[in-house]
Amino acid sequence: MPNGALATGPVTNYNKQTDRRVDWVFSISYGDDYDKAKAVLQRLCDTDPRILKEPKPVIELLKMSDSSVDITVRARVKPEDYWSVYFRMNELVYKTFPQEGLSFPFPQMDVHMK
Repeated sequence: MPNGALATGPVTNYNKQTDRRVDWVFSISYGDDYDKAKAVLQRLCDTDPRILKEPKPVIELLKMSDSSVDITVRARVKPEDYWSVYFRMNELVYKTFPQEGLSFPFPQMDVHMK
């Protein structure tokens, strides 16, 4: 591509679609109850009327990172609700996980000296 040229390709106008997928990754500490975390996330999705019931939200274990167990949540919303749902869910998880006995991990490293 010549200097200064812009890449071209399809442009998606999300406001013209009937729904839009919201993606989150929430992390819990190793030793926390994964099934409980999954149930809490499902409950939070179920109680927000802006999150569409069909297709059902996907809540699955994404990966086991160095310091956390990462859970992905994928839900569908109307395009106009995207950011308000995204930010509200972040806030709800931040407030709800500790109340449910789930902890947020932080990077840590054990050093063993001989």
